[in-house]
Amino acid sequence: MAAKKPARSKTRIQQVHWREVRPAPVVLVSGAEDFFAEEAITGLRTMLRTEDPALEVHELDASSYTAGELTTVVSPSLFLEPRLVVVDRVHQGVDALMQEALAYAEAPVEGTTLVLRHASGVRGKKLLETVRAMEDAVEIQCKPLKANELFEFAMGEFRYQRRRAQPQAVQALVAAFNTDLAELAAACRQLMSVAPEEEISTELVDRYYGGRVETTGFKIADAAIAGRLAEALRLVRAGLDTGLNAVPIVGAIAAKLRTMAKVYGLAGSDAQLAGQVGGAPWQIGAARRELRGWSEPELGAAIRLTAETDYLVKGGSRSPEFAVERLVRCIAARDFSSVRSG
Repeated sequence: MAAKKPARSKTRIQQVHWREVRPAPVVLVSGAEDFFAEEAITGLRTMLRTEDPALEVHELDASSYTAGELTTVVSPSLFLEPRLVVVDRVHQGVDALMQEALAYAEAPVEGTTLVLRHASGVRGKKLLETVRAMEDAVEIQCKPLKANELFEFAMGEFRYQRRRAQPQAVQALVAAFNTDLAELAAACRQLMSVAPEEEISTELVDRYYGGRVETTGFKIADAAIAGRLAEALRLVRAGLDTGLNAVPIVGAIAAKLRTMAKVYGLAGSDAQLAGQVGGAPWQIGAARRELRGWSEPELGAAIRLTAETDYLVKGGSRSPEFAVERLVRCIAARDFSSVRSG
């Protein structure tokens, strides 16, 4: 006779998008993406306060919870004002919080909305199962986005406000803000607030955020020239996956190599060399530090490979991504065996 499978708790909770949050006796905000969580909680607070300006808001930290706090703030007041109680860090909650939240889930207080913010982990599993079995509860899942999902997220920001955006403009935004979802959203919203025209253009993105793309290219160049192969490859792949054009990456590498070549073998202070070869003293100092461990033949080979790659990424190749990754790999590994001598 086959062994019986363990019974699974039934999931009855209604799952909604973070933009579509709505009041419920218990709102579970789960997942590691804080931006989605904060947007959902802020939206819920605004909605409840619009319905009743007398809304009372209480915020509790589950990791430093004192027994009885939840019971106190959810207890009906004399005038029965509506309440929003937000419990943060439930995934780090102490036992007292878990017990009181479980008891509350069994008998919610009318007029009170309890928000439980649980980012990750198994801590509080019983509480999560109990809430997810509630028919009148709501769950907002805040899963982190993958690199290839950022473009659609940014497009969604514009669509939500009924604005259009050129795909190249969105790609540039994603390239500039691919490490922080909140920054990417803020950049999209900033552009919509300053642009009178309906469509967000590449020119507008360049005007406000073009420097961010260049900075990303220089981060890749820094890692490659310093010999940090794994970091350089991770950065270049993340950049390319999120829409960063190969041209500014090669441009950043070329700029750093040119300065290194200018100061190679020269004596004098950074300020003296800055006046001699051009550039700021801090740039000269950085180039001299970056030259440590580089031989003259290696530097020459790197410059030749960069020039070749520049041609490839500007139309000379059907695979500019492969060309720029090869450049980064060769420079970071100091392996120019495939580069013809000049």
